[in-house]
Amino acid sequence: MRDAQSFDDFYRSTARRMVRYGYAVAGDHNEAQDLVQEAYTRAWRQWGRLSEHPAPEAWLRLVVARLATDRWRRLRTLRGALRIAGPPQPVAPPNEDSVLLVQALRQVPATHRQALALHYLFDMPVDEIAREVGVPVGTVKSWLSRGRSRLAALLPDLADVELEASDVA
Repeated sequence: MRDAQSFDDFYRSTARRMVRYGYAVAGDHNEAQDLVQEAYTRAWRQWGRLSEHPAPEAWLRLVVARLATDRWRRLRTLRGALRIAGPPQPVAPPNEDSVLLVQALRQVPATHRQALALHYLFDMPVDEIAREVGVPVGTVKSWLSRGRSRLAALLPDLADVELEASDVA
């Protein structure tokens, strides 16, 4: 059985060829890099067995080809769905209050922002947020209180304005 260093050697000796092969299969250099990276990830995970394979590079080429086929199928399905549904409807630009709110939310700690979003955008009660996030109810209450206070300080002109969930989505 080959050791971990052997995978490194395998990678170094085959990577350029695999990217060229991926490019030939996918027709796009960035796509080829993604396909080859995924194939090498799978090879690394199975290196114990793959190192014993009579042709590990052939196995890798097969994985790249199958990944490319899977992506083409997904794209074809997506294109078909878009043809049926038509192009997406134009979306109105966000109003000024929404932009200010999003900018302020970026200045609130992530835990507070998460609690605020779950509570106000998803109408989740405090105990449900606590279960989902895995913290005590009191912690969620604290996050909500501190988050609201921080937002009020950042948005003094909007403190009395109640935004709809669709305004910040």
